[in-house]
Amino acid sequence: MSDPAKDFGTYDYIIAGAGSAGCLLANRLSADPGNRVLVLEAGGKDDWIWFHIPVGYLFAIGNPRADWMFETVEEAGLDGRKLAYPRGKVIGGSSAINAMIYMRGQAADYDGWRQLGLTGWDWESVLPYFLRHEDHVAPDSQYHGAGGEWRVEHPRVRWDILDAIRAAGAAAGIAPVDDFNSGDNAGSSYFQVNQRAGRRVSAARAFLKPALKRSNLRLETGVEVERVTFDGKRATGLIFRRDNERFEAHVRGEVILATGAVGSPKILQLSGVGDPEALRRFDVPVIHELRGVGGNLQDHLQIRPVFKVSGVPTLNTQYANLFRRAGMALEYALFRRGPLTMAPSQLGMFARSSEDYATPNLQFHFQPLSLDKWGDGLHAFGAFTASVCNLRPVSRGRVGLTSADPAAPPLIAPNYLSTDEDRRVAVDSLKLARRIVAQAPLARFKPQEFRPGSDVRTDAQLLHAAAELATTIFHPVGTAAMGPASDPYAVLDERLRVRGIDRLRVIDASVMPRITSGNTNAPTLMIAEKGAAMVLEDGR
Repeated sequence: MSDPAKDFGTYDYIIAGAGSAGCLLANRLSADPGNRVLVLEAGGKDDWIWFHIPVGYLFAIGNPRADWMFETVEEAGLDGRKLAYPRGKVIGGSSAINAMIYMRGQAADYDGWRQLGLTGWDWESVLPYFLRHEDHVAPDSQYHGAGGEWRVEHPRVRWDILDAIRAAGAAAGIAPVDDFNSGDNAGSSYFQVNQRAGRRVSAARAFLKPALKRSNLRLETGVEVERVTFDGKRATGLIFRRDNERFEAHVRGEVILATGAVGSPKILQLSGVGDPEALRRFDVPVIHELRGVGGNLQDHLQIRPVFKVSGVPTLNTQYANLFRRAGMALEYALFRRGPLTMAPSQLGMFARSSEDYATPNLQFHFQPLSLDKWGDGLHAFGAFTASVCNLRPVSRGRVGLTSADPAAPPLIAPNYLSTDEDRRVAVDSLKLARRIVAQAPLARFKPQEFRPGSDVRTDAQLLHAAAELATTIFHPVGTAAMGPASDPYAVLDERLRVRGIDRLRVIDASVMPRITSGNTNAPTLMIAEKGAAMVLEDGR
């Protein structure tokens, strides 16, 4: 039997998770001094320099100080490989270790959600929620705003190799564009980044820390949520553990799960909400049957071809030189510019893998660096990576329990490349990468394919190479998806309420019914902004 839980008080709102969504929710819900808000975060404070210097992702990903160090099951579509599955272990969540890329996706993504029966989630309806917190360096159109907490800037470093790649893309038919965030992201451009004057802007820095001065907002870190408590089918609070003590926090208003596409379905299942057969396997008492909990896992699988180059600087060659490395540090210290301000990817391209697709279904992240995997050192030769991902995979995976112990790691089974369509797109994406690199603007740098290698030619060989080279690009979504009442696997309604349960919502990336066509952090903040407005509206 578990130790009895100590009373932790009563709150109007309890938020599980201080990641991207949780930080914004904490800010918005505590803006009314009449609301008493508790935020519970399993990770720690962001008191490490590499959470703030942009290039710190090289040191944070794969480091147990910053990363939960999850891994997938053995994936059949990846030749039986297990993948590292990074998630941020800190306030700000994955926004503290991610690529900092500001990307909304395509208008068609959200219009598609509306076509599923989700009123109010079309592009025209969600755009104001993107704008509500945006502070764009150049808000010169209807698509950008200024004055919000979420700073968006242009990169503060440039590389000749990336300029040449962009010209090669144009020669291959991928036209340069100015902005990926107007609802149509076809073309090539330099990514806009969440930085302020060369420092990372995480959700904690933007939303949570400014709100913590409010006396009605309480943050607890280093805690493990055990389960939601219920009175029948009504959520009444949360039980959590810190060190060897258990606590129970009570709620007058709502419990909100915001622990992401891995964490939120896990908490639901530990609380007895999910597929009864899966819960009984771990002797978890069934509170409410919702078979969709943990299913519908979608992620962008990136394939990472690498090309050696000569006669042009890359981060590999710059970082290998001790004097240049010192120069980079000095440039950053004095001017907040240079390679230490780099996002992992600077140049993006959105293209179609074939004429079968009406809008771009591929996203390239071109990087003036190469390595075997994130967390490893850079290669000792000049090179760039032409990372490419399928934006709209049709493979579906799941997140589940491995034990009834809340401290046990989750089961993560993405089921990558499990459909003919996804396998075909993987092969076609490698062919397009080669076609771009073969264009004249890159010829002077003598690109040579290091991975998968020029001897890989047939479709079968390319598919095998994709399975060997592919890894997550850190965009899991969909595991507590909203959907219409007619959908037996919908976990939430269009107002993000757990179906069949009162006073319990999920507000994070897990709510997406279909993954967006690009990086998922900005859409997650939009969901949190819209979700916070719904919570406050319903509270009135």
